[in-house]
Amino acid sequence: MMGSFEIGPLESLGILLLCGYFSGRLANRLRFPRVTGYIAAGILLSPSVSGIIPAELTQTRLSIINDIALAVIAFSIGGSLIFSKLKLLGKKIFIINLTEALGAFCVTFTLLALLSPSIFQLNHFSGSSAEVYLPFALIIAAVSAATAPAAIMAIVHEYKARGPLTTTLLGVVALDDAMAIILYAFASTAVQALTQAGGPSLYRMAAEPALTIFGSIALGALLGFLLSLMAPRINKKESRLIVLLGTTFLCSAIAAHLGLSPLLACMMVGFLVANTARHSGRLFQALEDVEEPIFVLFFSLAGAHFDFTVIKTAGAIGFLILLCRFAGKFFGTRLGAGLSHAPSVVKRYLGYGLLPSAGVTLGLIFMARSLVQPPVFEMMVNAVLASVILNELVAPPLVKYALKAAGEAVEASHENKRDS
Repeated sequence: MMGSFEIGPLESLGILLLCGYFSGRLANRLRFPRVTGYIAAGILLSPSVSGIIPAELTQTRLSIINDIALAVIAFSIGGSLIFSKLKLLGKKIFIINLTEALGAFCVTFTLLALLSPSIFQLNHFSGSSAEVYLPFALIIAAVSAATAPAAIMAIVHEYKARGPLTTTLLGVVALDDAMAIILYAFASTAVQALTQAGGPSLYRMAAEPALTIFGSIALGALLGFLLSLMAPRINKKESRLIVLLGTTFLCSAIAAHLGLSPLLACMMVGFLVANTARHSGRLFQALEDVEEPIFVLFFSLAGAHFDFTVIKTAGAIGFLILLCRFAGKFFGTRLGAGLSHAPSVVKRYLGYGLLPSAGVTLGLIFMARSLVQPPVFEMMVNAVLASVILNELVAPPLVKYALKAAGEAVEASHENKRDS
């Protein structure tokens, strides 16, 4: 009787939640972000490691978890963009954000488009190089613009860092995920233009992405405005959560049906609510109660896509993504800091602090499932997973180095003086 037992969706959710929770706690004890533990739990449960979670569930029946998590992540990102706070950051933050995000996009796209064919062969897939390698490079380049704020915030708090570098770092990171979502909206529409019958055209490559971005913003603004009107009239915390999630999920679904960007639309809902609704903080406090379980499921499910059969090639591409992303962000920050006349410590060290990558990067990559062929998608997911794992190992020491070299790691400096 027990031998015929098969893991179903409900059992999988329970296993992912419990294993993700304990793995996240272990990661914290080892001084890694919880998200690293969630991903590690998913890898151990994946079909190619233990096989506890079947491939059929990770690839199809549990995909709704990705849609739910991405809508919540996008809404939260929009909510973090408080206009009054952004205005205080000054013009240099926006210039540096633009140059470093575009730097990561351009360097990653160029090198992946040139080197991917020599790293792995996709000749047995249907379609030309423009239908396989260029979409692969475009999507990964777009997600490379994102920066994970959790690891950076933890290190800044640990060292009680203060100064122009720290202020600029936190400001740029706050804008990075929003920029990545905009770049992804452009890249995904461009990929659709490349893979559609009749081949690419100037209209499809330029006008369609612009229409997608503006349409997504308009949809998000409309639903965000309606939510802003409703929010002050809802007194119960549980009711606020119901209305918030209902609006966010509806926005994501409508955007998908209209061929718009669900992420960009949900981000706009969060942005409008945070900046126009009275007592908007109550809405975001209500969301905090359900965010962590959603993130546990999302990141552990992402790890469950790990595939040993492609990891040799995916690992090489993941390492290439790490190098390209670092080079683009490093030289992009130097360019932006020079153009905006930022302090010399910002120009010299900011690039070292922008390497952490996890949440939005993985979230965006899962949006590409319908844009590319299944084998290309699996290669893409595993390559990004490999780069995220490498980032978790390399990024924290580089952030610490930047803060210490800039003389802004206050606590560390005092401790060193006492020790000497």
